Amino acid sequence: MHRVANAGNASNAARTSKEKRLTYVLNDADNTKHCAGINCVAVLKSSGPEGCDYLFTGSRDSTLKRWSLADDGATCSTTFESHVDWVNDVILTGGKVLVSCSSDATVKVWNSLSDGTSARTFRQHSDFVTCLAAAEKKSNLVASGGLGGEVFIWDIEATLAPLSKLNDVDEDYSSTTANGMGSSMTHTSLQPTSSSNNISKPATQCQGYVPLAAKGHKESVYALATDDCGTLLVSGGTEKVVRVWDPRTGSKTMKLRGHTDNVRALLLDSSGRYCLSGSSDSMIRLWDLGQQRCVHSYAVHTDSVWALASTPTFSHVYSGGRDLSLYLTDLATRESVLLCNEDHPILQLALHDDGIWVATTDSSLHRWPAEAHNPVKVLQRGGSFLAGNLSFSRARASLEGSTPVPVYREPSCSILGTSAIVQHEILKNRRHILTKDTVGAVKLWEITRGVVIENFGMISFEKKKEELFEMVSVPAWFTVDTRFGSLSVHLDTPQCFSAEMYSTDLSIAGKTEDDKVNLARETLKGLLTHWLNKRRQLFGSQTSTNGEIPSGKDKSTRTLSLSKFDGDASSDNDATVYPPFEFSAVAPPSIVTEGSQGGPWRKKITNLVGTEDERDFPCWVLDCVLSNRLPPRENTKCSFYLHPCEGSTLQTLTQGKLSAPRILRIHKVVNYVIEKMLLDKSMDSLNADGNFAKGMPPVVGDGSSHFGLKPWQKLKPSIEIMCNNKVLTPDMNLATVQAYIWKKPEDLILNYRVVQSR
Repeated sequence: MHRVANAGNASNAARTSKEKRLTYVLNDADNTKHCAGINCVAVLKSSGPEGCDYLFTGSRDSTLKRWSLADDGATCSTTFESHVDWVNDVILTGGKVLVSCSSDATVKVWNSLSDGTSARTFRQHSDFVTCLAAAEKKSNLVASGGLGGEVFIWDIEATLAPLSKLNDVDEDYSSTTANGMGSSMTHTSLQPTSSSNNISKPATQCQGYVPLAAKGHKESVYALATDDCGTLLVSGGTEKVVRVWDPRTGSKTMKLRGHTDNVRALLLDSSGRYCLSGSSDSMIRLWDLGQQRCVHSYAVHTDSVWALASTPTFSHVYSGGRDLSLYLTDLATRESVLLCNEDHPILQLALHDDGIWVATTDSSLHRWPAEAHNPVKVLQRGGSFLAGNLSFSRARASLEGSTPVPVYREPSCSILGTSAIVQHEILKNRRHILTKDTVGAVKLWEITRGVVIENFGMISFEKKKEELFEMVSVPAWFTVDTRFGSLSVHLDTPQCFSAEMYSTDLSIAGKTEDDKVNLARETLKGLLTHWLNKRRQLFGSQTSTNGEIPSGKDKSTRTLSLSKFDGDASSDNDATVYPPFEFSAVAPPSIVTEGSQGGPWRKKITNLVGTEDERDFPCWVLDCVLSNRLPPRENTKCSFYLHPCEGSTLQTLTQGKLSAPRILRIHKVVNYVIEKMLLDKSMDSLNADGNFAKGMPPVVGDGSSHFGLKPWQKLKPSIEIMCNNKVLTPDMNLATVQAYIWKKPEDLILNYRVVQSR
């Protein structure tokens, strides 16, 4: 405990820039499944009769997966993990090149048959990248569009060409980064283009490859499509128009008006003459680009159309969207049939032989019969209707009860995902989180180990939350979100280092009961134990980073030590990872962070190779893990006054304000009172006043000679502490008293008195 000067503590100097965050994502035990909605899907056909077809899926859990397809189902063969936000679109080009885009504002290029390592990352976009398009016969041409209104046209062959490292290449992009650590792949330096013309020419090649910028969109782009030869590119978005470009130059050729809401899906036929568009106005439109007009409109859906796929001859279109329905429509006769109903909104479609894969906002994926090579067969089964040409006609028909009957009720194949977490509550101990998933299962997670410690099943989330309530107060040392369908735990410095616990409360063997354990520091050690082991193998015992790491000790407050129990016994560089902080090797979490170069990255903790340094990790993480240095922290102390109860004959022990760690137990305050009384008054007078129980020996310190007992059991104090006229239990700490008993912003006031009877 420390005495605090009345003038208060000097505030820490403001940091010049925001420190980078470290996030760890807790993975499900079955890593072969997606745990959030599937935004996109693509099929790679085998080149030979004995080959295997592959399916690629991109999910809102920020990963892509490759599935080996067989007659009896699909098997996950690889997880592509590098994006740090939702994967929004994925395409295959040139047979083996996989291109993905994400809400992390990047476009990534992969070898589709690799083990999941990203070959190149492009950061040209200023906002979420929402869509991609590729030319079938011109495999090097890929276009990307996003919410920033940009459309970029890439030459994939040029992007994958090796770059010579010149002095004027931006180190942030040209150096090897955590996305491809240990490989020869590098990030490409992409310089922003600034031209008032429709076409933006590439910058000098010494600065790295720069794509063409198709300029003209003033708002977000949601959809792109190209013809087979790569001579036409169409785009659509929130401007409600379809724009047509020449992808070879980036110049605009026409603008097509007709939709009354966002354009969400586009298709071009192989010749580039006809274009299909789906919109949030629930309409599908067929455009003749030669005539530059809409030749047909189809009112099939009752809500937004988000996905389109056509038969190889472009005679029929499959469409899905927000109304959960998948329709097949004959573009010539306008005959339409409800193929099937999904349980969730449809986001993307991919034809595969005579089936169609349907991606939805659910983590599971279904394949439905489609008869793409003979769609008339499906229409002949009955239940078809003529698509109207006005959106309200379909809506009115639905209201009148003439809802079509689906042709198929069960999918021919399913790839099941895991249930996404949709609700969570951080418990008061700040180590456990209660979650509820899409099927209603309630689970209790321990975030310092990354595991589910109890599965309660299908019970009331609110009732279980009430049952698990504890009257404890621990600083909010992390934040959580579930936008990936799993728990993402965010650590920000210096707030994350504000929470401490005594080792005895964590049941850590081999440490004294008064040792303080910083939860964030031990969690970081647990997360990076594999990295540290790899680092030791590479560099031996030398584990410090290059350069002097600034001291993290806060010396702005001058204090006077009044008792031995305030010291931080864990201040030594203890490399041991204690059981409460050992992460699962079966389902290791993934780290999402960034260092001084290369931008954000994501990797499983078991895939770190040991060469990652300050270019990949935030400096504060390395300071903590390698040198055990923590930044200056706020709110780790609690100021309070300690006075005798009103009417008590006990003397006032101190006139000033006291300061102690927030986690200090009340039994320690009792110790302090007894020690002060023993120092200030003789034992005889204390006995005369009846302050101690008869026959009880004087107790100084924590009474550690009484083994096997809790500290307050060893002490058997005849002094008790009160706050707001309530007697405090010995195991309560100052933070809990302040939060639940005192309940005021002012400094805590504690009172002590003699226990009248036992």
